[in-house]
Amino acid sequence: MSGQDRAIGLDSEAEAGFHDVIIVGAGFAGLFLLYRLRALGLKVQVYEAGSGVGGTWFWNRYPGARCDVESMEYSYSFSSELEQEWQWTERYAAQPEILHYINHVADRFALRDEVQLNTRVLSAGFDPATRRWTVTTDRGDTVQAQFCIMATGSLSASKVPDFKGLSSFKGNWYHTGLWPSDGVDFSGMRVGVVGTGSSGIQAIPKIAEQAAHLTVFQRTAHFSVPALNGPLAPEQEQWFKAHYAERRKMARESPTGVAGFPVPTRSALEVTPEERESAYQHYWDTGGTGFTRAFNDLIVNKDANETAAEFARKNIRKKIHDPVIAELLVPKGHFIGTKRICLDIGYYETFNRDNVTLVDVKSAPITEITETGIRTENAEYELDAIVFATGFDAVTGALSKIDIHIKDGATLAGKWAAGPRMYLGLMTAGFPNLFIINGPGSPSVLSNMMTSLEQHVEWIANCLDFLRSHGMTRIEADLEAENQWVHHVNEVADRTLFPLANSWYIGANIPGKPRVFMPYVGGVGVYRQKCLEVAEADYAGFHMTS
Repeated sequence: MSGQDRAIGLDSEAEAGFHDVIIVGAGFAGLFLLYRLRALGLKVQVYEAGSGVGGTWFWNRYPGARCDVESMEYSYSFSSELEQEWQWTERYAAQPEILHYINHVADRFALRDEVQLNTRVLSAGFDPATRRWTVTTDRGDTVQAQFCIMATGSLSASKVPDFKGLSSFKGNWYHTGLWPSDGVDFSGMRVGVVGTGSSGIQAIPKIAEQAAHLTVFQRTAHFSVPALNGPLAPEQEQWFKAHYAERRKMARESPTGVAGFPVPTRSALEVTPEERESAYQHYWDTGGTGFTRAFNDLIVNKDANETAAEFARKNIRKKIHDPVIAELLVPKGHFIGTKRICLDIGYYETFNRDNVTLVDVKSAPITEITETGIRTENAEYELDAIVFATGFDAVTGALSKIDIHIKDGATLAGKWAAGPRMYLGLMTAGFPNLFIINGPGSPSVLSNMMTSLEQHVEWIANCLDFLRSHGMTRIEADLEAENQWVHHVNEVADRTLFPLANSWYIGANIPGKPRVFMPYVGGVGVYRQKCLEVAEADYAGFHMTS
């Protein structure tokens, strides 16, 4: 029996209900995993909770949903033919176009047959005696595999607030991360939007154009910079396609997984005020998230950061007619860039509209949802519909919904009770043959997710190939290697301003969630090199047995 026909390290043909690999999730990561592992001749089964592929981009269909990485960069790099044939229409692609792209990839590479839709994985348990994972689903499936890979996404577990009285509301309520597939018509309605993070900043201008009146409930103002989105010019697309190879290489070696931003070499405090202003203005006028990369110390030095924050505040104030509203929308209390910077298309200008009201729920919090609307500590607002733009239980939220355990032993939830612990953000000690894509301790949400997920998929595929060629059936992260990596991740984060913000990066938006800075802030290029060195050293820090 050839290596192309057998399961990794097994002595017999694949059994009924047995797979080499089970993948949980059919978003960008899950589909690419399927493509790569199938090319190795492995028997793979993918389970997806949604009724279609796409992951985050399947569920987040809210008005205005759009990627904050430029479309030519936010795409697969594994196929040069795909790169050349696909035509993006905008600088920053909207959700429908991204979902169309994902479906095109699924069809072009015939990936659908191994994907079971409308199936939520409930549990995954490893039996040390058989060295197999047993996975159960809400459809009654019970299947086994040698390896289990979680491609559940970093921003896929929607956080629906548990306001008192929510079930009594007589209108319809929605969460941006669980938007109805057929859309929502707010024409003539009084609509309330709770939340002004990335989702809210994108949705609010669109809803305001449609609703009779929109009331925005803001607890925390966020920094948002202009997207300056527009149609992708043919000459720009042609240039990019002609230079894709070098652009991809630059992205993989860059701090954020995005090409085109030179690594800054100067401090914001060593230049003249005029030079500093000119640098900030350049990035502001260019659009996009490059603003915080104008100088090399904006994310590590409070005084330097304040120069960038004040520039942004000054420009935000210019967009809003009412100075009282402007001050509410100006972010205070956190350093710019330590919470995810948002990209907006007309967000601040929306508050100049006569049909939009801003409510500050930091000074007067929401106390309950009533039958007819929202009540705060000092007022009541009658509404026909409510939109919760309240974000996600990020990075670990989707994993926490699955009972991941060792037979008669540890649970992942128990091990991570004080915060997630992983080696390289790929595996966690004590859980053999379990890989996680963009897990805690990897660049993940601080990077272009496409660059990072492709790197993880390639690393895992190469690892499985290595195991097969060396007759190995089991791999597990070493506890000491994990401890050292967790220490390194924390040490690097503590050199920055990131941990000082109450952000979803540390789980601050989820009551009771341990406050641990989850992503690796050392940079995509540095992280990639470390993973390469580990692999070249025959997977140093991992135990492998046959």
